[in-house]
Amino acid sequence: MSGDPENPEHPERAAVAALADDFLSDLREWLAIPSIGVDPAHRGDVRESAQWLADALRRDGWPEVQVWDAGPALPAVYACWPAEDPEAPTVLVYGHHDVQPVDPVERWRHPPFEPTLVGEELFGRGASDDKGQVAMHLLGVKAHLAARAAANPAVTIKLFVEGEEESGSPHLVPLLDDHRADLACDLVVFTDTPLYARDAPTICTGQRGVYGAEVVFTGGTSDVHSGRAGGGVPNPATAIARLVAALHDDRGRVRLRDFYTDVVEPSAAERADYAALPFDEDVWLANSGGAQAVSGEEGWSTLARVWVRPTAEVNGIHGGYTGPGLKTIVPADASVKLSFRLVPNQRPEQVAEALREFVAAHTPPGLHAEVIPLGDGAPPYAADVAHPAVGALKDAVEAAFDQPVRFSRTGGSGPAAILHDRLGVPVVYLGATLPDDHIHAPNERVVVPLLLRGAEAAARLWRLLPERLS
Repeated sequence: MSGDPENPEHPERAAVAALADDFLSDLREWLAIPSIGVDPAHRGDVRESAQWLADALRRDGWPEVQVWDAGPALPAVYACWPAEDPEAPTVLVYGHHDVQPVDPVERWRHPPFEPTLVGEELFGRGASDDKGQVAMHLLGVKAHLAARAAANPAVTIKLFVEGEEESGSPHLVPLLDDHRADLACDLVVFTDTPLYARDAPTICTGQRGVYGAEVVFTGGTSDVHSGRAGGGVPNPATAIARLVAALHDDRGRVRLRDFYTDVVEPSAAERADYAALPFDEDVWLANSGGAQAVSGEEGWSTLARVWVRPTAEVNGIHGGYTGPGLKTIVPADASVKLSFRLVPNQRPEQVAEALREFVAAHTPPGLHAEVIPLGDGAPPYAADVAHPAVGALKDAVEAAFDQPVRFSRTGGSGPAAILHDRLGVPVVYLGATLPDDHIHAPNERVVVPLLLRGAEAAARLWRLLPERLS
């Protein structure tokens, strides 16, 4: 990535460069707080993380800063910096400050909460997901103000950083409803998504949704001897295996009722961009847990399969004896955990009902079936690529990265659809991390120059939006 920070056409770049050292120092301090939201033992650390962020915002000059810690939700941070023009658009930046557990800790090259800079890469839990990207936006606001020599931004900027995203955001809906007036805005900028590659920056336009459930087949009150009863009673483990085998047809399509009825395919422009992105199958497989071959629904490329097509996956299966040696039994029960990745306009509740019907149709006589939801799930979301905010974002990112950018999506899930539904405004995505940052895994890292370019893009976006959204 090239570009002269002193170029008058890049005032935001010069401002970011001047602030870069302080940005990195602050980020390392924040990453040292082990805000593992899913672990009750770290609830105090989540509160410390929220307080650190609130203090940093006040130090930066944000006029309004609040820590929301009055209800069952883990602490969230809210801030607002009004625009110079009271008629200017209001933009809400969403992120999260909770992080994933670090197990297995022995596989980390550096202690996960002792942020370590190696060349241009900063290692530490939360560096990429999502503290690094939240800090990127704090830097973007400071650079925006410095580039304009102004006391207030060109748009009203609100910041909402929750503390439960890694737990599935279980209290997000009531939090949004309880603070509807505070969070009112014209646009949400979602900052928890990656670029396609360092040399192929992209704008994410959507995330898949997710629904998970466990299916349990029970045949009796205890295991029985396979010589005495085998062949004479239904085997729950065999039935679970047959159910799993029936889940897909020979073309790799999911066989739940009406599973594809509401699916909305990406636009022609998006599909063309996917096809034009550099894709090395061997590299992709190596970064996918060392998988040996690509597979999936017929008629779709690998990128399309993991970005814009719905899926059903077996996450775990259990039945009977799994210890050493042989134990000749017919197990009393067996289970499988399933997750479904969803695309617009699929809904978790519709998939849940179709799964219940599918299980009922594949339950043999003599077995009792139970379908246990694993949370409410998250709906999918896709931005309208023709929306003027997407155009402004594209221009901002292209200027920051000194090259054209294409559209991409991410196969993971997040609360973008919830934000869209509850706040009633469009959502666009601005992230500057990479798919191989090892998020949720040992040795999470972030490439610092990419965060700096992301901050530059954000700073430029705030300048462009008043005209584009008028």
